[in-house]
Amino acid sequence: MFPDFSTLDIILTGILFLWAGFVRSGLGFGGAALGLPFMLLVYDQPVYWLPLIGLHLLFFSALTLRTRLNNVNWDYLKTSLYYIIPPALIGVFGLLNLPNLWVVTFIYGITLFYAVMWLFNKSIHSDNRWIDKVLLVSGGYIAGTSLTGAPLMVAVYVRNVVKSQLRNTLFVLWFILVTIKMTTFAALGVDLNVLTSITLLPVAAVGHYIGLKAHDHILQNDVLFKRIIGGMLVLVSGLALWDLY
Repeated sequence: MFPDFSTLDIILTGILFLWAGFVRSGLGFGGAALGLPFMLLVYDQPVYWLPLIGLHLLFFSALTLRTRLNNVNWDYLKTSLYYIIPPALIGVFGLLNLPNLWVVTFIYGITLFYAVMWLFNKSIHSDNRWIDKVLLVSGGYIAGTSLTGAPLMVAVYVRNVVKSQLRNTLFVLWFILVTIKMTTFAALGVDLNVLTSITLLPVAAVGHYIGLKAHDHILQNDVLFKRIIGGMLVLVSGLALWDLY
């Protein structure tokens, strides 16, 4: 289940999936964006981690949405998917065909960009429809490559979806994107590591539950939360890129 992992690696993996579950439900996005950079320090193969993250996201999204589908902005979701799905598919094929070093560098580069923005309390935002389209296309491609395109797409959704529907609408978006990604993986013979995913599910569930309870508190302290995480990710991404090159 765990490729040549030491006992410490397995323990760290459990902690990181708890963290990813917490972020995913606490913020409504970012389980991959804030979890994958740390996971790559344990094992530097994105194609190993992404199916695990994807299966968990499908499970917890379905769990969260089972009674909330009536509070989703379906109209905007359908409109935005025209710009998100095609580049997401291109990103999936890039993940599977580009050299692993390129993909890892891309992931840490994108993470470093997010981290600097959060650390200095800068936000990605859109104020017109053309910028919306650019962010959706870019976010779709990054999501297809590494599932870390959420902050770009969230910047658009925040402007077009009312706050009371935002998290639920985003969960539906993640569910659709991950379904496409996982289906493509399966069709191309990528190992989905289902047994490993099931093994890690209870740990991620603890994080998911804590995140749900902490959601309102996190939103009330959004700037502080993002600055702390931004600082951590600047350090991790910077050191990882330095080590790669």
